[in-house]
Amino acid sequence: MAIINQATKELQVKIVYYGPAMCGKTTNLVQVHDHVQTQAGNKGKLVSLATSSDRTLFFDFLPIEAMSIKGFKTKFQLYTVPGQVIYNTTRQLVLRGVDGIVFCADSQYEKMQENLESFQNLQDNLKSLKLNLNEIPHVLQYNKRDLPNVAPIEYLDFILNNREVQVPSFSAAAHKCEGVFETLNMITRMLLHKYVNQGQPQHA
Repeated sequence: MAIINQATKELQVKIVYYGPAMCGKTTNLVQVHDHVQTQAGNKGKLVSLATSSDRTLFFDFLPIEAMSIKGFKTKFQLYTVPGQVIYNTTRQLVLRGVDGIVFCADSQYEKMQENLESFQNLQDNLKSLKLNLNEIPHVLQYNKRDLPNVAPIEYLDFILNNREVQVPSFSAAAHKCEGVFETLNMITRMLLHKYVNQGQPQHA
């Protein structure tokens, strides 16, 4: 749930990157952190909570062109979840208070089952928090498009975006920074649109 900070006049919005292990969630965050345009002091440190085989990353930033909603500048908090199933409790913790989701899929044919399992796991974890994916702004990113054994976009759409109202989806090669900001720009636009239409979220 987005939070208003009265002291700093900031609206804090939480975006979580979700997906199977090694699909490119971390790469997305590193690319955004390296290239996002902010004024000095308006970008938090990239923090990594590492385990022996996986990690959760997060940072926040206030873009130079930060949109103002009712006089409040929008600060975005970006998080990744660990990809491996054994860290599911951590995934649930990261999803608490989520405002928007980027589901990052691995485009390689041999990763389709992992994509499907992770997408179902996302929905299950949201349900455990009494949340519904259909009510949360979210986009799909089909990553690793530069690899040789990738499924067609139509196939990825069929298995992950096959619903009455399709959500925006993006091709990406995150390690080249291709598709990274297109994905981020869309989810941030969707969130801003939501809060402009719904009025102010809860206060800090």
